[in-house]
Amino acid sequence: MKIRFLIGWFLFVSIGCFAQGPAANPFIKENYDKFEYQILMRDGIRLFTAVYVPKDISAEKKYPILMQRTPYSCQPYGADQFPRRRFGPSEFVMKDKYIIVYQDVRGRWMSEGVFQEMTPQIAVKKSKTDVDESTDTYDTVDWLIKNIPNNTGKVGQWGISYPGFYASVGALSGHPALVASSPQAPMADLWRDDSYHNGAFLIPHNFNFYPYFTNRTDGKPTKTPSNKEFKYGTEDGYEFFLNLGPLKNSQKPDLYGGKDPYWNGNLAHPNYDEFWQSRNILPHLKGIKHAVMIVGGWYDAEDLHGIFKTYAAIEKQNPGIYNILVAGPWTHGGWNDTGDQLGSVNFGEKTGPYFQEKIERKFFAYFLKGEGDAKFPEAQVFETGSNTWRSFDAWPPKSAAEKNLYLVPGGKLTFEAPAKNTGFAEFVSDPAKPVPFTETISIDMNRDYMVEDQRFAARRPDVLVFETDVLASDVTLAGNILANLKVSTTGTDADWIVKLIDVYPGDAKDNPNTAKNEKMSSFQQLIRHDAFRGKFREDKTRPKPFRPGEVTSVNYELIDVLHTFKKGHRIMVQVQSTMFPLYDRNPQKFVPNIHNASEADYQKATHRVYGGSFLKVRVVE
Repeated sequence: MKIRFLIGWFLFVSIGCFAQGPAANPFIKENYDKFEYQILMRDGIRLFTAVYVPKDISAEKKYPILMQRTPYSCQPYGADQFPRRRFGPSEFVMKDKYIIVYQDVRGRWMSEGVFQEMTPQIAVKKSKTDVDESTDTYDTVDWLIKNIPNNTGKVGQWGISYPGFYASVGALSGHPALVASSPQAPMADLWRDDSYHNGAFLIPHNFNFYPYFTNRTDGKPTKTPSNKEFKYGTEDGYEFFLNLGPLKNSQKPDLYGGKDPYWNGNLAHPNYDEFWQSRNILPHLKGIKHAVMIVGGWYDAEDLHGIFKTYAAIEKQNPGIYNILVAGPWTHGGWNDTGDQLGSVNFGEKTGPYFQEKIERKFFAYFLKGEGDAKFPEAQVFETGSNTWRSFDAWPPKSAAEKNLYLVPGGKLTFEAPAKNTGFAEFVSDPAKPVPFTETISIDMNRDYMVEDQRFAARRPDVLVFETDVLASDVTLAGNILANLKVSTTGTDADWIVKLIDVYPGDAKDNPNTAKNEKMSSFQQLIRHDAFRGKFREDKTRPKPFRPGEVTSVNYELIDVLHTFKKGHRIMVQVQSTMFPLYDRNPQKFVPNIHNASEADYQKATHRVYGGSFLKVRVVE
């Protein structure tokens, strides 16, 4: 079966590379014994759990427990079957030795029960049948410390992406043995993470994912993965999804056929309704007593929102606890790779191994084994552009000064407020010819697009370009970015996409990993972008049409950056209404649910961005 890159990466980061290589990792087999259990939860459901115990464990040499709960399978199954590469958070942690535990979450793979996507958290539990992922974590931890011989009574947990969500919600279990949690690239609020970005639907991310996620639909445990393979008929995602037409066509029998509950749930709930609100873990991240380390990458195309909002929610709702942030120049889970480059952009060092050895390894060693010290910065973050690690005592940095970057009609971008906020820039948006999000031909959400050269977009008539003069000195932006747009449209709905870009000078030289078809000369590196579906400008629960020609405000957040625009570079902002097929197309005619729109609903519209529009940024010295 041909597994798309996205799915392979999810499995790679969630189960520690179990699936590659010809034979079991000899270190694991030589140093660990494996046991398998069905652990009883308080409501009678049993969860499949694989436990790897160091061979030299004894009453004189005890080990702490390090656990991951996952929906992606804790295979290989069988007490005599061992992972083929590594397991645990990293090779460094694996070789330090812990009791390593993997568990199939409720309703997935070999665990009993019914699976729920992003299981809603029950804030007030009234009976034993009120179970969620925090109670399953508590019951698992409790069983492990009571039944695995010669453990130290200390438990840590980690997870990347979906398992990152389970690490976040597991931190709410309140079990006294749980002393360290590391949610990494955690899913947090699906309407803002993997499913939608402010109402704009992520097509390839979800379309390619869910066929492989439905191996459990009957509630019965299984070791067998889904055999589904979708025949695209092309490797060109732009072509495929444009030819698909309105997303309601995905319900045809030869596609999803209306049978996938997760895909259908996405399409049935375009607004931020109770379906999504109940799955938002952020308001529940309270009462955490133990140490937490949030990890993420600046170029995470899936869960960028979850990284920084999880850190902020824990920080705000649990004052005084040990809660730190680590961010590097990584894609989704990219800290488990070398982390020295992405696309044509080079970061000057292998940031992945640095994190694994100098940060992650030390975090777990201190809180689980009492080795070393806990003198980690509040925020240890890699500054792109200058390619340096920086430490701050708060995130965003307290020293950051808020400034406005003004979008001046005519194409200027400036920190100086224009004398008159008059005029506008306009473009015609045609849903039949959307702006592509990448020049790469792929059916997937190619991760390199997060730093891709944007010249292909800047040269289109349906993309507005605003640019500073050549910078006389370095400019470093830190923290989130707030887009404040004054806009109008001839239609009754519109998407607004803002991109922040670093424009290299004309004499910039290629680096060793510059792609063959690219040049760093005048390279337009994408730094941050995000989309906003205009009908949610006043209320994300109740969409409202635009009045044609009426000037209105569209304000939204672009997630955090730490990037230095070097002297001699320029800062650029691009504004557009399509970024296809990363985001679905807006018909530009208001319909209550775009996923029910017909072909006739899609129409051209002229969009304007008016003087007085700006980005609010934070500048640090």
